[in-house]
Amino acid sequence: MSLKEANETEQIAAAVGQSLPLVAVVGQPNVGKSTLFNRLIGQRRSIVGDEPGITRDRIYGEVEWSGERFSLVDTGGIVPDDDAVIPANIFKQAAFAIDDAQALVWVVDARQGLTPLDEELAKLLRATGKRVLVAANKSEAARVEAEASEFYRFGFEEVFPISAEQGTGLGELLDALVKDLKRVPKTDAETAAPQIRELRLAIIGRPNVGKSSLLNRLIGEERVIVSPVAGTTRDAIDTVLETENQTFRLIDTAGIRRKGKTGEMAEKLSVIMAIKSLERADVAIVMMDAVEGVTALDAHIAGYAHDAGCAIILAVNKWDALEDKQTGTASEFERGLRDHMKFLDWAPVITISALSGQRVERILPLAVRANEARNRRVSTSQLNAFFENAVSQPRGGGAPAPVKGGVSRLHVQYITQVSVRPPTFVLFTAGGRPGLHFSYVRYLQNRLREEFDFFGTPLRIVERHRKKRNTRQR
Repeated sequence: MSLKEANETEQIAAAVGQSLPLVAVVGQPNVGKSTLFNRLIGQRRSIVGDEPGITRDRIYGEVEWSGERFSLVDTGGIVPDDDAVIPANIFKQAAFAIDDAQALVWVVDARQGLTPLDEELAKLLRATGKRVLVAANKSEAARVEAEASEFYRFGFEEVFPISAEQGTGLGELLDALVKDLKRVPKTDAETAAPQIRELRLAIIGRPNVGKSSLLNRLIGEERVIVSPVAGTTRDAIDTVLETENQTFRLIDTAGIRRKGKTGEMAEKLSVIMAIKSLERADVAIVMMDAVEGVTALDAHIAGYAHDAGCAIILAVNKWDALEDKQTGTASEFERGLRDHMKFLDWAPVITISALSGQRVERILPLAVRANEARNRRVSTSQLNAFFENAVSQPRGGGAPAPVKGGVSRLHVQYITQVSVRPPTFVLFTAGGRPGLHFSYVRYLQNRLREEFDFFGTPLRIVERHRKKRNTRQR
């Protein structure tokens, strides 16, 4: 397996046999790095707020300027001498980005002026030997813009007064930045490889159930910060994992808490972004804690994935930490899980340990199978045969809407598939009152799953009722 950090549009560069150059945005906490990152990529990918230290992991995006494209990575605020768990790991993640980057945009606070921490960062950045462009942010006022020149004392020739919030000065910064960026030629094997659609795999769950640990285990390196502190991840972190037959975009999300338990503004935004990340996911791994057991919040979070139309894998983590396991423990745990999530009786359940790697290797094949089912389109001839066997028979035709004292006159005329991701079918009905009984809808979903192997994916059934025309003459 090989790991490659990129944005989706990097595939455009692949078509011409080149990969995009990488630029890292670095700086101390709360100087406006994420605001600048969002402004340059034209999306709100990084969480922005007044609290220092909101960004913790590496966030990737892409920028196009004057016909040139490059990848941009946002990093957490660097505090080199802080030994606390999370700041130390933020520094470690930023160091990964700096090593991979061709050029560095060092964001400083022009209002605040020079600080001792800037002195430390200047030494660190000079030691990299890489090109450094100094973005003196928050230079809205003419006085502040003039004072931004003091940052030349660090020995970097390219200093640009900017306002990331208002967008001023960014043109000059980008003109200078793209001037010397070089694309990296790809090997013949990489250029000849056919482009396969990415499988977007979101990892969601409560705080501290092991989402980031699972991501790191899947890719085989410490891509995101892992700590015992609940809520370490705040942004939705994208990582691209390439295997021989499939490219995965792994999306690590912030832990979702109950609304009443979400305190800081950054936490509230991170929960919103975690839920929004499901809108672009193909498959969701819903993680639970084997030791704590299945909770109502777990079911609520799984409901978000179901509503988004994702294929779903239920992963019970920390299975190795569960004491007194016996032969039937897994079956008993699954029965309890199914009781909490009756609406996901079709979703596969897997017990894993992200820490030790137990059964983690089974997740990606399950995700591929579920994604194939989510994209499956059944031919008209197959659906016609299914209709004859499962719908038009007396059992099928008499079940749509049971009524008191007899059988409804509601009749299913035919079925057709109208879309995929997730598979959606329309049942055309006539006669009686519209409204398919939920038990009949469940019966059809189960039969469709059996007949066409719709593994691990939700199925949508929509009724279209044909009203009887009034043919009486006036």
